[in-house]
Amino acid sequence: MGKVEEYLREEIEREGCIHLTLIDPDKLNAESAARVAKAAERVGSKAIMVGGSLGVTEGMLDSLILNLKDACSLPVILFPGDVSNISRYADAIWFLSVLNSSSTYHLIGAQVKGGIIVRKYGLEAIPLAYLILGEGGIVSYVSQTRPLPFEKAELIKAYAIAAELLGFRFLYLEGGSGSKPIPANVVSEVRKCINIPIIVGGGIKEAQIAGSLASAGANVIVTGNLVEEVRDVEKALKVIINAIKGARSKGGPISR
Repeated sequence: MGKVEEYLREEIEREGCIHLTLIDPDKLNAESAARVAKAAERVGSKAIMVGGSLGVTEGMLDSLILNLKDACSLPVILFPGDVSNISRYADAIWFLSVLNSSSTYHLIGAQVKGGIIVRKYGLEAIPLAYLILGEGGIVSYVSQTRPLPFEKAELIKAYAIAAELLGFRFLYLEGGSGSKPIPANVVSEVRKCINIPIIVGGGIKEAQIAGSLASAGANVIVTGNLVEEVRDVEKALKVIINAIKGARSKGGPISR
């Protein structure tokens, strides 16, 4: 286990549920991303994730990540949409597999190609099982995935159990950028059947939703579209993070 993963686990153990800020290099330039990162660090976000489904090159990533590291002291974790989304300047990478993709490329092909680069750059790789649920958004089209319906909880749980048994150390439940957020009851059902930390992202823009997901058993809440759309990023993130902390202070379930 590398130092970034150890740090995330320690924060989860201490707080139950933490917040990460997602920056898409195709939506925010290096200067705007640096402002977002500064705001995120001030209000208690624990790390910056960087990645996007479309239009992201390694050159874009390098410039943006260097700006981020000048702007804040939070770990920068790559959230790659493809092999081109790898930068030597990041602190770690979510080494992910889209488990419900019909494309072998997104299950293992991209990982075979990308793993060589990750090893060459000496990046810390954090094994992540990625499940796309609900509407799925653009990422479901790009990854050739049939999203798992929210109402099919037993199917989602079966995938989650398989992810844990295969040795993935985190599970990401993705609702899709700009789509409906994952219902809290889905997270609650998944929490009952696995022990690894659960990350939830996609469409989370309101404090009530973030709080309900934290109470349901999410260990990490990710917001991305929110920081692209609001004028006062610091205020918006503070509301979300306070809701997460408030939910946990009421005794919500945590990773077993």
